Amino acid sequence: MIEIIPAIDIIQGKCVRLTQGDFDRKQEYGDPLEMARKFEDHGLRRLHMVDLDGAREKRVVNYGILEKIALRTTLVIDVGGGLRSDEDVRIVFESGAHMITGGSVAVKDPSVFLGWVERYGAGKVILGADFTEEKIAISGWDEETSLDLMEYLSGYMDKGIEKAICTDISRDGMLQGPSTGTYARIKQQMPAIFLVASGGIARLEDIEQLGKAGVDGVIIGKAIYERKITLGSLERYNLKNSG
Repeated sequence: MIEIIPAIDIIQGKCVRLTQGDFDRKQEYGDPLEMARKFEDHGLRRLHMVDLDGAREKRVVNYGILEKIALRTTLVIDVGGGLRSDEDVRIVFESGAHMITGGSVAVKDPSVFLGWVERYGAGKVILGADFTEEKIAISGWDEETSLDLMEYLSGYMDKGIEKAICTDISRDGMLQGPSTGTYARIKQQMPAIFLVASGGIARLEDIEQLGKAGVDGVIIGKAIYERKITLGSLERYNLKNSG
C-alpha cells in the first residue's frame, strides 16, 4: 500500500508552491492550518511540511505554524527546511513534529545529521535527497552538488538511515509526471529503503505507477492545489488501498 502524503510549503506564514524550486515562481494558496484541516477531513493521515523561509535562512522559522497544525489536527507531520542544529530539531519536535527531514545538513554536516538519527531513531529522521539529473541539490535547491543520488542513498543506508524523501527538482511543480524510472532503480538497488517520491505527480495514474515501481510513499503538492487530483479521489484511493 503506497502512502499518500500531502505537502504544505510555507513562506511568510502562507501556504505556497514553487515551480522547480524557484522562489521567484511562487503561487500562494492561503492558510496552512485551513489546508491541513481539509486534508484531515478527507481521511488523510500524513503531512509533509517544508519551512521554505527556514531553508533560505538556514534555521527553523515557521515553527509556530507547525505548532498550530499539530495542536488542531491529528495529522502525522514530518518537517523539513532550515534544520541545521540540534536546537532547530529540538524546537520542531517540541512544536509537534513526529518526524524530521534533513537535507542540506546531511550533505554539509553528516556528523550532526547522524547524531539526530542516534538520538531520535531512524524511524523519526528522514533523509531528504533532492536531486536534478540524479545529482544531489541542497540549500532550498539553490546549490547543486556533484554527489550521485544512488551512491548518496546507499551510503546513508549503510549508516543506519531507513527512510528517504527523493524530490526531482526538474519536475517539481511542473505537473508533467514523476521520475518513476529513477525511483524504480532505487528500489531495485535498495529494496529495504522506505522510499517517498516527490515531484511532478499530476494524476492518480502517476500514483499507481509509482506503487507498481515499489515506491512506499508519494508526496503530492501542486496537483492538489490546482485540483488536478481532488481530495475526494485521494480519499477513495486510501479506502481502496486500506481494504
